[in-house]
Amino acid sequence: LVGWFLTDKVIEPRLKNTAVNGDPSTLPTLDELQPHERRGLKFAMAAMLLCALGLVLTAYGEHSAWRATDGALTSASAPLMRSIVAIIFVFFLVPGIVYGYAAGTANNHRAIIQGMSKSMSGMGYYIVMAFFCAQFIYAFGQSNLGALMAIKGALALKELALPMGVTLVGIVFLTAFVNLLVGSASAKWALIGAIMVPMLMELGVSPDLTQAAYRVGDSSTNIITPLMPYFPLIVVFCQKYVKESGIGTLVALMLPFSISFLLLWSGFLLAYWALGLPLGIGSSLSFPALS
Repeated sequence: LVGWFLTDKVIEPRLKNTAVNGDPSTLPTLDELQPHERRGLKFAMAAMLLCALGLVLTAYGEHSAWRATDGALTSASAPLMRSIVAIIFVFFLVPGIVYGYAAGTANNHRAIIQGMSKSMSGMGYYIVMAFFCAQFIYAFGQSNLGALMAIKGALALKELALPMGVTLVGIVFLTAFVNLLVGSASAKWALIGAIMVPMLMELGVSPDLTQAAYRVGDSSTNIITPLMPYFPLIVVFCQKYVKESGIGTLVALMLPFSISFLLLWSGFLLAYWALGLPLGIGSSLSFPALS
């Protein structure tokens, strides 16, 4: 409801007078599906289901090549998990090719290559931007400023010895701020969690609740930090519609969402903690966990 209200009452009125000046040929349309397109979609769906069936059948047996040495399918060492990118690629590629042949939009391999090339033609700006963003992120990471801010902030929060509800909100806002400086979620958790988890365990707070507070702060400011890996890609999609779009444009548009969700989710977290509601299956709010 908050997302709808912000979109309908804040963001859309702000963009009301913004001219869409992107290339019309690259913008999506809402035309009715033609018979050949419906036929292509049916065959593409059948192809995707066959791919899924093939994956299930080859992974079902206990001696499947997709499994790890201990027989697990979802462990980090399992070939299935290590091949997830290639599997996703195949699940997009096969239905796409089948659709092209069934719908008559791609009658040979040259048309397929041409379609792939056209899809990637708009990524030039992203590749250039990603190069310079990568240099900045690397240099910033080498400076250890983000790590310094995370550790100093966590230690300061610990020394304040605030009431529990205030401490939880402090973790949320500390994480939201550090998120602007450190792009990797695992790196932030390694820095903040190493201090906050033992500290709050001493106060009777479970690691589950500590990580929930961390997740609220981490997710709220992802869309306004240029250090997020997908930020340049989102800017590129904006430029398909409005050529003048840039980093500042995206941050300004997303800031109302970021602030509102940060406050809303913090309130949700405090309500769960105050009412003693479980955060999830097998989770706890206190340490040691109450049976």
